[in-house]
Amino acid sequence: MTIDWNAIVKTYDVRGLVGTALTPAVVEALAAGFVDELNAAGQEVVVGHDMRDSSPEFADAFAAGARARGANVVSIGLCSTDESYFASGVLDAPAAMFTASHNPASYNGIKFSRAGARGISLDTGLAAIRDRAIAYLESGIDEVENTGTFREMHILVQYASYLRELVSLANIRPLKVVVDAGNGMGGLTVPAVLGTASDLERLPLEIIPMYFELDGTFPNHEANPLDPKNLVDLQKAVVEHGAHIGLAFDGDADRCFVVDENGDAVTPSAVAAIVARREIAREKRDNPGAAVTVLHNLLTSKVVEEVIVADGAKPVKTKVGHSLIKDQMAATNAIFGGEHSAHYYFRDFWGADNGMLAAMHVLAEFGAQSEPLSEFAKKYNPYHLSGEINSTVSDVAAAKARVVSAFADRANFDEFDGITAQGKPAEAGSWWWFNVRASNTEPLLRLNVEASTEADMIQIRDEVLKLIKQEAE
Repeated sequence: MTIDWNAIVKTYDVRGLVGTALTPAVVEALAAGFVDELNAAGQEVVVGHDMRDSSPEFADAFAAGARARGANVVSIGLCSTDESYFASGVLDAPAAMFTASHNPASYNGIKFSRAGARGISLDTGLAAIRDRAIAYLESGIDEVENTGTFREMHILVQYASYLRELVSLANIRPLKVVVDAGNGMGGLTVPAVLGTASDLERLPLEIIPMYFELDGTFPNHEANPLDPKNLVDLQKAVVEHGAHIGLAFDGDADRCFVVDENGDAVTPSAVAAIVARREIAREKRDNPGAAVTVLHNLLTSKVVEEVIVADGAKPVKTKVGHSLIKDQMAATNAIFGGEHSAHYYFRDFWGADNGMLAAMHVLAEFGAQSEPLSEFAKKYNPYHLSGEINSTVSDVAAAKARVVSAFADRANFDEFDGITAQGKPAEAGSWWWFNVRASNTEPLLRLNVEASTEADMIQIRDEVLKLIKQEAE
């Protein structure tokens, strides 16, 4: 079998079709390359996996490859991705998490961490791991004289306790919360953190579970809440149950999406602004006079930066991508980072992303006041966002060139991450921007638009989409 390594080893992780692109032999070779690249022989390496049918076999294959090169494997078994980050942080050990996140059941993948939950990307070690794995798959893995050990570790209760220490929900008003786990790992973590499955103190939350059964075939809907069609069941349930709030997690439960009592989505940017406000206030309380930095990627709403500045912190704009943002969290000592895709990063969580922790911050802030969520969230969603719109194009460069040409007289451009066009001021208080960014792995252009008025957002969105989809004459 010929393996297209460049197709499965992506910018920030490994991902591919089970049985064709990703096999136990490929995984074992990647494990050996991972241990060598990180000089982890004689050290602990954490291995965890999600509920996909192929995940336990892949985790076993990884353990075999890692032990062959001398690493001591710590198996944490079924877990969410942020649980694997927790184990990596607590043990100060590299980690491998088997998941394909929100991808269909036929896929699987690996999210790697360095010790302390630090990220790994193509530019910071993943390419070297790939190259070592290619050699091992061709020639076989050389077993070291002192092969590694294997032990199991159960961390769910410790993980739940740690999050409860970071965000207290004990004194909020009683809330009825519908949670859609999408048959993913939220079905394991939500009862442990927000319920009583970990034998922790009961919180003032009535959890109404949806699709908590762990099932890697995703029988109800894809575990991808970023796609609006996958929120429909949650939206209906929130209204039917008269709930205060709804939460939706993706397959590996590292992202969380929020809907209000009317079933309307609360944007990830609004969530980022709410969490930023809480984290800034906590840092100012705990470390008076200290400089406070908060990251946000360039596709979040303008309101995120406005809240950060208004609350006396320094906003730092980043490119999209979790490994890159983890590096930036460390470099800037940022207390928090938010992405438009609902990844939320916390200094108190080793700079890694944690959807559950973001959900707890929202519950804490919302539950400390009396307004319904629709009213409470309004001040964090004052502008008009298109959401991310993906278009398949035959010539990405030509499409981007058409967009730049059409807006040359109306906008200022920068190329910090893709192309961002900022509308030249037309009148006081009226503004718009859009970003066009190529996918790292597919012939796609991703469009995000925001404007001060809905009419402007729709007009700019439709004009740019027409340019993107127009074939060059």
